[in-house]
Amino acid sequence: MKTPREILFARHQAAAPKLDAIRHEIVGQASNLSLSGKIQKSETGKMPVLPLIWRELVLPCRRIWAGLAATWILIFAFNFSQRDPAELLARKSSPPSPEIIVTFREQEKLLAELVGPNEPPVAEKPKPFLPQPRSEGRNEILMT
Repeated sequence: MKTPREILFARHQAAAPKLDAIRHEIVGQASNLSLSGKIQKSETGKMPVLPLIWRELVLPCRRIWAGLAATWILIFAFNFSQRDPAELLARKSSPPSPEIIVTFREQEKLLAELVGPNEPPVAEKPKPFLPQPRSEGRNEILMT
């Protein structure tokens, strides 16, 4: 009796030459590309940096870069929409009139009279720290 492996192997044995032909064709194309890349590289001395960066960094991660770009566009749009129009109006408005300045100064004087002088309270002087030998401190702790 044949094993399942032998049955499958016999069934797919006819495909082996076709797969070998495909494999040889692909390997041949890959080697031709690598040879043409070496020739191009050796003729110029160095490959250009910008196409290399584009091919290595940007092309494999196109969706990620597009997502980052869309995120930044949304952030800029949100930031622009949240600008305060009152700030722009304050820049455009004229300076306050002299009467308003006089009234503000009078209000400040009245507030100063009501609250009293703005003197900070005098703090007590801290007691000087007199260091003690450690041995005396231990004796007190052990005796208690």
